Amino acid sequence: QRAQRKHKDRTRPCVSFVPFASLWFVFMGGSAGLRILYLLTGIAMPVRSVDVPPCYATVIPGLEPVAADEIARDLGGEVKKVQPGVVVFRVPAITERLLELRTVEDVFLLAWGTDSLTWKAADLDKIRKWTANDADWANMLRLHHGIRPKPRGKPTWHAVTQMIGEHGYRRTDARDAMLDGLARHIPASWRIVDEDASVEVWMSINGKTAVCGMRLSDETMRHRKYKLEHRPASLRPTVAAAMVRLAAAAPDAVVLDPTCGAGTILAEQMQLSRARHMGVTIIGGDLERGAVTSAGVNLRRLGLNQLFQWDTRRLPLGNESVDRVIANPPFGKQLGNPDEIPELYRRLIGECDRVLKPDGRAAMLVAEQQWLRSATEAVGWSSLRQLRIRVLGQLATLSVWQKPA
Repeated sequence: QRAQRKHKDRTRPCVSFVPFASLWFVFMGGSAGLRILYLLTGIAMPVRSVDVPPCYATVIPGLEPVAADEIARDLGGEVKKVQPGVVVFRVPAITERLLELRTVEDVFLLAWGTDSLTWKAADLDKIRKWTANDADWANMLRLHHGIRPKPRGKPTWHAVTQMIGEHGYRRTDARDAMLDGLARHIPASWRIVDEDASVEVWMSINGKTAVCGMRLSDETMRHRKYKLEHRPASLRPTVAAAMVRLAAAAPDAVVLDPTCGAGTILAEQMQLSRARHMGVTIIGGDLERGAVTSAGVNLRRLGLNQLFQWDTRRLPLGNESVDRVIANPPFGKQLGNPDEIPELYRRLIGECDRVLKPDGRAAMLVAEQQWLRSATEAVGWSSLRQLRIRVLGQLATLSVWQKPA
């Protein structure tokens, strides 16, 4: 009995799950046989506090495959679970490299996760219990301080709860349950604040699934420091980063954004090229002088100066001179007259086809996919990939096309 008590004091459960209902047990340590044993008995498997906890990233819904690929390729991470807006993964160590991900909105240390909420008020007791018992908060705080050093003075913390779907309780009720579970884990001397906290604990509920964790990133992960100037309907940097990855420019390629706006796509291409230590020629332009000026402000500090004011229907570029085209042309409410879209896309794609080299690729983000498809069929492009995402509250399609060789 003394040995059992000593073992119990040394260990702490890592992830909670409901027998036969949840898939979160895949994050547990130990052998497969032990995992199955703990799954069948319904007892959470203990893990030493020195173990590296799983992480999860929040992403724009629809971009999960791109984010999972970045995590696996660039970090050597092992993706464990993908669900709408969330990618759960493991990495060998918790380091600042996690904050270098470009296609995700935020990164967290995973405290617990479930896919077996019932929509009933009884979920609140589960949230309280999972938060109190099923995470090594002391270890997560240590790892968090390793990336974000503890500030001078009295530390502050903040709790965030997001909830989507119909439930038998309010979002504030779920937050209170999480706070009850955290009560004995956050030092009493820490002040809880509404913003600019040194530590943030988040819980996101979507239908019957939920994740809870400690945020490692901050607002600069999704907003980017280079983006000083913005334009109406400016593209989100994480979406631009996904487009750049899907375009897959090779070393020494020439990359064109004919409708550059504030220059977000161009900036993300530059950042990726530098991270991979490959030389790429980047060219951008826009019809509006204000857009070119904004892009210049954002890109000047990154070293790009090949920006032009031009008409996308008559690009001042030679035939078959570009390897990749990456563009987010105006769509939906951005155009005063939606009837202009078919002709706009027809002429844009026709000009892109002229400057694109044989076997070259184009990554396009539009809402009116049927008109883009009609334009690409007219020039003989083949479709390589399509992802449905939501941009500025509007459904859009991110598609990749290839010109015939």
